[in-house]
Amino acid sequence: MSYWIELLTPSLLETLYMVFVSVFFTIIFGLPLGVILVVTDNNHILPSPWLNRVLSYIINITRSLPFIILMIFIIPFTRLVVGTTIGTTAAIVPLVIAATPFFSRVVETSIREVDWGVVEASISMGATPSQIIFKVLIPEAMPSLILGVTITIINILGYSAMAGVVGGGGLGDLAVRYGYQRFQTDVMIATVILLIVLVQIIQTAGNQLAQNINKK
Repeated sequence: MSYWIELLTPSLLETLYMVFVSVFFTIIFGLPLGVILVVTDNNHILPSPWLNRVLSYIINITRSLPFIILMIFIIPFTRLVVGTTIGTTAAIVPLVIAATPFFSRVVETSIREVDWGVVEASISMGATPSQIIFKVLIPEAMPSLILGVTITIINILGYSAMAGVVGGGGLGDLAVRYGYQRFQTDVMIATVILLIVLVQIIQTAGNQLAQNINKK
């Protein structure tokens, strides 16, 4: 038992570090992008078709790149940001770049689900665009946004496993080094089970949190 703890714990901690730091920056960048995609649309509170179109194209192009290709493509940028291209910290850069467009689309979908009548009522009461965004759109969409964050965390968890293939560390790296290169199938199975457990915990926690907020 101690063998498995010593083997899995460092890789698990690396994965959690990669995932949750990446999620933090993904939310910081992705939430504003998603909101902008909605409010700059035609007939919304800040219509700007050209800005909406440009952002949409950029997001679609980034989302179309497979994660492995993206990691290789942005190696110079990763080195510029963190000073290296190997390790868990270096893996965070492509993880954020890959997850931000996905999350921004999730945010866009969640914000669009807000009843337009609520927005119209806010406008009629003299609310400014910033007040509508922060006091109406985001709060009203919060349960859906939390579910979106949950899905994003799970996606980043999958990306982080792929990052291990190219030296990103974490459970993916462990699976490659022991399960593949050393033919230790038991390590591969243990890694897969651990990833499944993590996904179940994250999904359950996200569902419960969204349900609690939806009742308030």
